[in-house]
Amino acid sequence: MHPHLVPSMPLQLSVVIVNYNVKYFLLQALKAAQKACIGLQTEIWVVDNASSDGSVEYLTKHFPDVRLIANTQNMGFAKANNQALGLCQGQYVLLLNPDTVVEEDSFHKCIAFMTQNPVAGALGVKMIDGKGHFLPESKRALPTPKVAFYKMSGLSALFPSSKHFGLYHLTYLDYQKTHEVDVLSGAFMLVRNAVMQQVGYLDETYFMYGEDIDLSYSIQRAGFKNFYFADTTIIHYKGESTKKQTINYVVVFYRAMILFAQKYFKTGRAMVFSYLINVAIMGRAVLQIAANILKKTLSPLLDALIVFLGMYFLKEFWQSNIKIEEGTIYPPFYMQTVVPFYVFVWLSSAFFSGAYDTPIKLTRLIRGILFGTLVISAVYGFFDENIRYSRGLILAGTGVSVALTVGLRLLVGLLSKRNSRDIFAQSEKNMVILGGFEESNRLLALLQQANIKARFIGFLSQDTPTKTSEFYLGTFEHLSRIVEATQANELIFCGKDVSNKTIIKTIEGLKNSHIDFKILPSDSDFIIGSNSVEYPGDLYTPDFNLAIAKPSNIRNKRVIDVVVALVLVMTLPMLVFFYRHKRRFVGRVFGLLAGHFTLVAYNHYPNQLPKIKQGILHSLTQNAVSDVQNIAFQKRVDVLYAKYYSAFGDIKILFRQWRNLDK
Repeated sequence: MHPHLVPSMPLQLSVVIVNYNVKYFLLQALKAAQKACIGLQTEIWVVDNASSDGSVEYLTKHFPDVRLIANTQNMGFAKANNQALGLCQGQYVLLLNPDTVVEEDSFHKCIAFMTQNPVAGALGVKMIDGKGHFLPESKRALPTPKVAFYKMSGLSALFPSSKHFGLYHLTYLDYQKTHEVDVLSGAFMLVRNAVMQQVGYLDETYFMYGEDIDLSYSIQRAGFKNFYFADTTIIHYKGESTKKQTINYVVVFYRAMILFAQKYFKTGRAMVFSYLINVAIMGRAVLQIAANILKKTLSPLLDALIVFLGMYFLKEFWQSNIKIEEGTIYPPFYMQTVVPFYVFVWLSSAFFSGAYDTPIKLTRLIRGILFGTLVISAVYGFFDENIRYSRGLILAGTGVSVALTVGLRLLVGLLSKRNSRDIFAQSEKNMVILGGFEESNRLLALLQQANIKARFIGFLSQDTPTKTSEFYLGTFEHLSRIVEATQANELIFCGKDVSNKTIIKTIEGLKNSHIDFKILPSDSDFIIGSNSVEYPGDLYTPDFNLAIAKPSNIRNKRVIDVVVALVLVMTLPMLVFFYRHKRRFVGRVFGLLAGHFTLVAYNHYPNQLPKIKQGILHSLTQNAVSDVQNIAFQKRVDVLYAKYYSAFGDIKILFRQWRNLDK
């Protein structure tokens, strides 16, 4: 029984959370929800859709009062919610995402509003992302053909303040005020249970996306109103832009709109709408592919262009001023072949150095170009004497390349009006902790265990503490001045000492800054947050500071996969005779090249490690896996593989296990 449940009184609220592989976000959401339940008669349901990250085991151990439904397969969002909704006893039911943080009085305020407004069938709240920016999906209009056209054509984005074009996200309405709206987000949707019983729960035709639109419309059709309630704010870490970066999102989201149209619009109108949506899907997919390619290649292409131009003007200056007495004239071959080779080596070295990873770090860029110069110098002696151009020109080109690429980043920063600290992220975090003395020290110990590199500036408390140290900086009222004076770029809140309401208000107040925000939930050993709406979240734990999760190693792992696959393809006619299962071997080689497999993966696919593709080989040999029945040992080997991962390690495993490529 929930600790806040009083048997003699009817339940006021049933909270339903559907979880799928977001254990740490779920734990934070549950802690916040339990605080918000104090003073209410409540029950909390968690429906787990066959998570593989240990969510069920953790919930069973640490949240025994939460009512758990553990599915053995992913049932989808609508069906999973319905499993719990059919058992809910509360006067109100709340659909809540696992990657949310609610304020302590969120539930009280929402129920009070619903009580005062009997015509209200459902209610949504103001949602912000992990950086404090308002999420427009907090309030929406029905996706009628007209509204959908404005959305898909981009007119809604061009004219957000227009009552005509800004309908989809109702951007012309003040998000700081409460409004009656058509559609609420399923991330936080409070519904009268009687209304839910009347309209019939979520439509399970929608596997993901669209079910909240359908439910919102069903509530309106039943004679009730939906309200966007601005008097409480929640954090929703996974903003919509994360999902929109994938073509799969485009297809699934717009297909959901087609289902909605087929269900509620007249046949002819639905057919036209479906046709337009399918055209939009194809158009958006093409644009998304182009955008993804451009996003990955734009910076290297611009670098290549300016370095090439820089080398051209350097050549002109060199032969006109440096080599003038010798009368040296560089032939067309120099600019057509030699300089492109130099540019390729410099920028390839910069790429492998991590120069194009985010956040941008100048050291990676400069280091890569300098290493490229060493590579060029090393192969210089192998060039034909006729094309061994001046070594001085190579060194001068190095300086030009560094100057131009750094200058380009400065120019981009100025044009986008970004702070220099955003453009050139510091190699070390400048961290301020907001919390009490004991929790601040515990947090520091966790950071040290997780091997997080950070410069600890000090800690702030809400009130002047009785116990302090040299690291005490002051109270929260000094925060903005301390951030400005110390160039702090990461704030971590101690959830035990700081209320969620204060955390949310602080994040929202600093939303346009360069600061990243994280939270240490009370009685936990993980620190969680989201540095950008473009990413699902960041996690600091002693177990998760793994080399395999670093962007540079993710890239290097894929590079090794491609290089090995190309070598195998070229030697396939000879190698295929060494393998018993020839068809499987050939399939895996081309699957490795296509990205369906990775060369080396975990033995046991442990829940707590970052996901990687299915492996052809494993960190333990097949014989060792069959000999060692101790699953704990296999998991430990996997943890070591992930923690100390290196591309060279994958090569060593390949040399040891190459005969297993067909197993």
